[in-house]
Amino acid sequence: MNSTIALQHNKSQNVKTDIPWISRLINPILWIFFFISIGGIGIYFVEDATTWTLGTYFRINGLSLAIFSTVSFFGALISTYAKRYLQGFKFQKVFSLYSLGFISSVLLFVISNHVGLVIASWFFMGLFMSKLIGVNSDWGEARAASNYALRFFVASSLLLSLSLGLLAYYSDALFLNVIFENLSSLPYSVLLSAALLLILAGLIQSALFPFHRWLLSAMTAPTPASALMHAGFINGAGILFTIFASVLIASNTLTLLFILGGFTAIFAQFVKLLQVNVKHKLACSTIAQMGFMVMQCGLGFFNAAIVHLILHGFYKAYLFLSSGEEVEMRSPEQALKIKIKALQAFIVLIFGVLGAGLFMLLTNKTSLTDSSIFLTLIIAITVGQATYNIIKAKIYSYGQRLMLSAALFIIGIGMYALIYNAVSLLLIELNYAIVPQKLTAIEIAFGMLFLLGFFLMKLGIYRKTPWLYVKLLNLTQPHKHTVLKFKK
Repeated sequence: MNSTIALQHNKSQNVKTDIPWISRLINPILWIFFFISIGGIGIYFVEDATTWTLGTYFRINGLSLAIFSTVSFFGALISTYAKRYLQGFKFQKVFSLYSLGFISSVLLFVISNHVGLVIASWFFMGLFMSKLIGVNSDWGEARAASNYALRFFVASSLLLSLSLGLLAYYSDALFLNVIFENLSSLPYSVLLSAALLLILAGLIQSALFPFHRWLLSAMTAPTPASALMHAGFINGAGILFTIFASVLIASNTLTLLFILGGFTAIFAQFVKLLQVNVKHKLACSTIAQMGFMVMQCGLGFFNAAIVHLILHGFYKAYLFLSSGEEVEMRSPEQALKIKIKALQAFIVLIFGVLGAGLFMLLTNKTSLTDSSIFLTLIIAITVGQATYNIIKAKIYSYGQRLMLSAALFIIGIGMYALIYNAVSLLLIELNYAIVPQKLTAIEIAFGMLFLLGFFLMKLGIYRKTPWLYVKLLNLTQPHKHTVLKFKK
């Protein structure tokens, strides 16, 4: 009798931990699709920037291939991880189906040439992602987080529908290529309205302030779903703005994008320092990175935004898939005070300037009179920050620290320049992929405020201002129904 019960128990355990056939099937399909995409990029370069059309409804160009290869790679990588990570999970099969639906929606979005297909694919991207957030439907908080996020995604889809509806109605066309050709004949009021609706749709989907709370409430998603969300879905605004770059430029709304992105970047960097949950820290980091991406679009460097999108995918997918290693019990510690000596400050300044110079040289950004100066400035800050982190490490001698700093910024900027130039070649067919903007008083003033905010954040000034600390902490709380709301 006992042996029979044990046998039945073992069988049930075997069934429970078996990997569903759909999970086994999706993984090789995505890897095959990734290698096909890489082959397509090779053919694209050989044929000198040729656009392939599938009737009038679909167009495959350099941007499509770049997103194809990126999304299929991360989809394959995360599905490989999830196949074992979620083994025995009750909803593993459903997770795999939702993941496939999401990836397919992204791929459809970047090749669609018809207004209806663009809107439908954008909506299904949000729908499948909300399903992934609440894939564990037995968990009340997960269901609440899914419904909460879906409301944002539906709003984003409605705004995009209104934007494209305006453009389609006044240009008397339903195909994007025809709409873009007729932009010059549209009234400016129509262009401005369509652009503002488009910007709002992108900001909501990419969780920029003040639409960031849905992302902070989405921590109910399994780790693979979070990795897929942060490596792919959140980048939707960058793809959307690049596809519709001509609309944004014609409506003169790039400065608005620059300001909105810059404000979000600083805000999210501030609030990231207040978080105690590792996934909330990563979520705030993603919001900040999306702010930088939107800033790049606002500067007229849509190619740089796509590069940022790709590199952020690698960075954030790794951090989420390895986040479990960062979880440990710790006692509260006194925050470290930033102390920088005169020699250290001098070294940071020199390396920052050298890094910016190398970046300008390798990417041909030699102008100091247009918006490219901001990209150069961000590179200088990044190199300076990395240099400071290295030279304050006491385990190395000063000589070793200098050599390590130099090696890292040369290798890092060299790799970035290589990817930047490759993506620029992929987007060469897009006339608006690189459109540097003339510097205006507004951009210069906001750039100075951006720098001031960055240094205030690094110096920890907010810790000495209780009301600001509490305000920022309250702004980054998840929705109340997604945290400890339902009884087990």
